[in-house]
Amino acid sequence: MQVSPQEKAESEQEAAGLPAAARAFIATLPPAAGLGEARARGEAVLAIVEPFALPGSLKAAILLYPLLRDELLSADSLAGTPLATVAAEAAGLAQLGRFELPADWRPGEALATSQSDALRRMLLSVVSDPRLVLARIGEQLHRLREAKSAPLAEQKRLAVETQEIYGPLASRLGVWQLKWELEDLAFRYLDPERYKTIARALNEKRAEREHFLEDVKVTLQRELQAAGIDAEISARPKHIYSIWRKMRRKGIDLDQIFDMRAIRVFVRDVTQCYAALGIVHNLWPYLRGEFDDYIANPKDNNYQSLHTTVIGPGGKTLEVQIRTFDMHRHAELGVAAHWRYKEGGGAVRAFDQKIRFLRQLLEPTETDSDLLDQLRDDVFEDRVYAVSPKGDVVELPAGATPLDFAYHVHTQVGHRCRGAKVNGRIVPLTYTIRNADRIEIITGPVAQPSRDWLNPQLRYLASSRSRTKVRNWFRQQDKEQNRRQGREIVERELARLNARDIPIERIAAQARIEDPDSLYSALGSGDLTSAAIANAVQQLRREAPPDEIAIRRPARRDGSAAEQIAVLGVGDLMCNFARCCRPVPPEKIVGYITQARGVSIHRDDCGNFRNLNARNPERVIDVSWGKAENADYPVDLTIQAFDRHGLLRDISGLLADERVDVESLQTRADPKNLQVIMQLSISVPDLPTLSRVISRLEQLPNVSSVRRRT
Repeated sequence: MQVSPQEKAESEQEAAGLPAAARAFIATLPPAAGLGEARARGEAVLAIVEPFALPGSLKAAILLYPLLRDELLSADSLAGTPLATVAAEAAGLAQLGRFELPADWRPGEALATSQSDALRRMLLSVVSDPRLVLARIGEQLHRLREAKSAPLAEQKRLAVETQEIYGPLASRLGVWQLKWELEDLAFRYLDPERYKTIARALNEKRAEREHFLEDVKVTLQRELQAAGIDAEISARPKHIYSIWRKMRRKGIDLDQIFDMRAIRVFVRDVTQCYAALGIVHNLWPYLRGEFDDYIANPKDNNYQSLHTTVIGPGGKTLEVQIRTFDMHRHAELGVAAHWRYKEGGGAVRAFDQKIRFLRQLLEPTETDSDLLDQLRDDVFEDRVYAVSPKGDVVELPAGATPLDFAYHVHTQVGHRCRGAKVNGRIVPLTYTIRNADRIEIITGPVAQPSRDWLNPQLRYLASSRSRTKVRNWFRQQDKEQNRRQGREIVERELARLNARDIPIERIAAQARIEDPDSLYSALGSGDLTSAAIANAVQQLRREAPPDEIAIRRPARRDGSAAEQIAVLGVGDLMCNFARCCRPVPPEKIVGYITQARGVSIHRDDCGNFRNLNARNPERVIDVSWGKAENADYPVDLTIQAFDRHGLLRDISGLLADERVDVESLQTRADPKNLQVIMQLSISVPDLPTLSRVISRLEQLPNVSSVRRRT
């Protein structure tokens, strides 16, 4: 049916009046506990999402839904009022508002069924009308703002929830205005010291930076006007969390961030974008490798802009972003810039892709326990495209391996996978697929998945869906076999870490498993990985803070790990690690005062230390691990392998990939067993890292065993 212009105008006028009607309706409600707080929350959320030009019906729903969620109002009470048309939207928002991560939840844990259901409803809302989730993201931002005076536990819960769900969701929808503040506040609550350090550094340089940017804007504006380009120039704020992420990703200091000084140039059309870019490069030399053309190659959320970094006045680096006004509107509002496509404007292709990903994610599965992993893998991550032998294009999550490709083709192909060829060359199953790679899977006659495939640290599988298929296969195997293989996993891991003194019952309790048999079954079925054993040992080794005051000598400039030892009740003493046992945090340690080398640090179960203690107990002192960051600790490993060409290169490459330093390496031949034995000394930060390194070394071809020397 054709709608007349008059009817359309009347409908729009009625919708525009709905927020006022909602406020009037709330004003008529009888006083009740919490009513004023709920009303204020609705107004605050509406103010946050006001820039997104939402329709009047949704604005009214935002004002009403805090009352519905807190049961101060029922949807039935809206019947027969002008607000009856927004009752469904308000009820939907109230449902979304009830989703919260558990207070004791930690990243990497599976969600309970009820939590998965709530998260699934949120994603369904994205599919039906993403504006509903936009309002929920706005409320999350309001909660973070209000949490400045909340208890520390509540701040951390909200921050983790934001980092795991709402920040990535805002990023995927392209709602940058909300995303940046969400991330900064979450970072502030989770790591206040680093946040304050970066914020303080930014404030100290603010005046100098503002003066520099003002000079740049005047110069560039003059040159653009001379070229007949009517442009607007603004300074671009740098967000603290993005600074920290770049520092961590690139391993650089704050002074090495090139885009601390940045401007944006807005022009009318694409032609003027490239013309402005030419003027910028004529004014100042650009840094090679620091130019990105997101106009010709938009990001997957349809973000478009030109990014370049130049050496500006005074030799200072300057980032310049150039885009049209329409591009900027999309960059700031994301999919909100296209709300009205349902009214006849046509859908945006990038937005359609996101909706398709979400619909695939919401297909029924056997269990909801992996929903959060699927959300992270299939929605928040980028994609890679491979080619099958028949020429079909297969879409996979970024970081996918040939094994992911096999499981994408068919579950049984994945179960029977024994190897893979990429572009005609045999590659390991941990190979990372690149765009346009041609993948061929080599299969065996029977299904025989490996439990190592489930360990994310070994990087066999990037997709949570593939890992779920492997877990389901192991669940169907004989339970007694699972227990037997799980026991072997525990024994092997404890032998690797030299932690056989810890009772299995304590390890099971630390892993939140009721008894050792259940622990064995969980490991054998793939519900737990060997990394859980290393983490449990890490926690059990960690000692409670001692009652005595720890007198810690100043750290030397070389930052050696021994300097991070806190010596209890003793002044400035030289410390060194005993070569006989090489302790690693958080293993329990003791100190022995030597005659010439200061305090020698041993594990408390070290055989040499027990002999020394028996002879000279008066030389034994209490020591504990310090709290310094980025400290590494020496560990000795023995590697047995059948010698082959390139073995040492593969070991060195693996250790470099793990960012583990090699202190020394000795090799000797074992003609009797036709093997080579390597004595390797490396530096690791903790036990889980050591466990991961040993596991990956054992996966190398021809390596028969890797053990920690004691």
